[in-house]
Amino acid sequence: MTESARQLARDARRVMRGGPDAIARAQRARLAEMVAYARAHSPYYRRLYEKLPDVVDDPTLLPVTDKPTLMHNFDDWVTDPAVTREKVEAFVADLDLVGQRFEGNYMVATTSGTSGVRGLFLSDRRYATVHVSLGARASGGVGLRGLFRMIARAGRTAILTAPVGHFFTVATTARFQLDHPRLGKMLRIFSIRRPLPELVAELNRFDPAVLSGFLGMLTLLAAEQEAGRLRIRPAIVIPGGETLTDEVQARLASAFQATVRAAYAATECGFLAGGCKHGWYHVNSDWAVLEPVDADHRPVPPGQPSHTVLLSNLANQIQPILRYDLGDSVLARPDPCPCGSPFPAVRVQGRAADLLTFPTAHGEPVSVSPMAFGTLLDRVPGLAQFQLVQTAPATLRGRLRIAAGADVERVSQAVRDEVGRLLREHTLANVTLELADEPPQQSPGGKFRRIVPLGKA
Repeated sequence: MTESARQLARDARRVMRGGPDAIARAQRARLAEMVAYARAHSPYYRRLYEKLPDVVDDPTLLPVTDKPTLMHNFDDWVTDPAVTREKVEAFVADLDLVGQRFEGNYMVATTSGTSGVRGLFLSDRRYATVHVSLGARASGGVGLRGLFRMIARAGRTAILTAPVGHFFTVATTARFQLDHPRLGKMLRIFSIRRPLPELVAELNRFDPAVLSGFLGMLTLLAAEQEAGRLRIRPAIVIPGGETLTDEVQARLASAFQATVRAAYAATECGFLAGGCKHGWYHVNSDWAVLEPVDADHRPVPPGQPSHTVLLSNLANQIQPILRYDLGDSVLARPDPCPCGSPFPAVRVQGRAADLLTFPTAHGEPVSVSPMAFGTLLDRVPGLAQFQLVQTAPATLRGRLRIAAGADVERVSQAVRDEVGRLLREHTLANVTLELADEPPQQSPGGKFRRIVPLGKA
């Protein structure tokens, strides 16, 4: 840890010990600092905030932003004039650069998310330092048994995610391995595209101390562990990307006999919140603002589910995220959490990506994580947006939006090829993909879902 990181870690612990009042003071000061920085260095925010007071430490005074708007204004949004969307697009097109720093300074991560709009997100070294410092104050030990497991397995960490690409998890893992070659050998990415029997065999050989990944895939692995085919004894299981219910948390803990600590994060803010043993996510609110709001962006009181949530990242200066519509529905806890954390607690109502389950030719059910489809189709050139709807047990309906100027038949055939290969890898060659004439559809509530399981349309 650099000296700066040590200082920030000490400050993070000091603020936590100061309780809610100290946390609120730190948040207001950092919000005012970030707004001032955005105004001074981002042409987009300079225009957006021109009528606001000189000093803003109240997030409700800020206009709401969202991913489509920021992506449209990319070159004016960033605070470094040397960074352009054209350069970043060229960078992420080269898979050999995953984990490298763009322009020698910035990490880059891509995402699509529920809006269907591809995101290009940069983070600076200050952000990385804050991220590390907040990890230093994370609470919730693994107990004596977990400590023995960590030591016995030399801290080996298995990360279940997309196999390649500039996705946040892949890029940050690659960066860590470059910065810390010796420790980096203890981290290994396991592809969610691998057929389940092969994945189970690889995990048995690796024998991780930490198991991290998308919740849907971890649920599949819990079933394999219960059946005795998967035989690993991690000290800690870290689910993410999807909503963790009390029932699923209990099942993971029982199947792996491990501590389960979920994290609530986004590519836009990787340190957003950490889970406690009572199933709540505690927001790192000295460095992030999370506002549960209704459809008109008015505050929703604690104890009631929000329509969406607005995020402000108070650490990352290269691309200021201020009052950003994250698209998740959350419920804020109205009383102190019994775990004792002074940070506000939320539960995430949205982001639940159901598994897609199909019958094989012989009738056995096989489940595939929705993330597996997404990580494939996100890379198809000319495909602006997609939606896969399971209309029958062995039928998928694909709705495509082709980018302007792209060859429709070539893109459509690429989608057929990628989905077909994934299904064959999971012994599901009998599943039919039908490409529809209609474009992707929004749900009645206005939210776009890329993957729609059977009966959920």
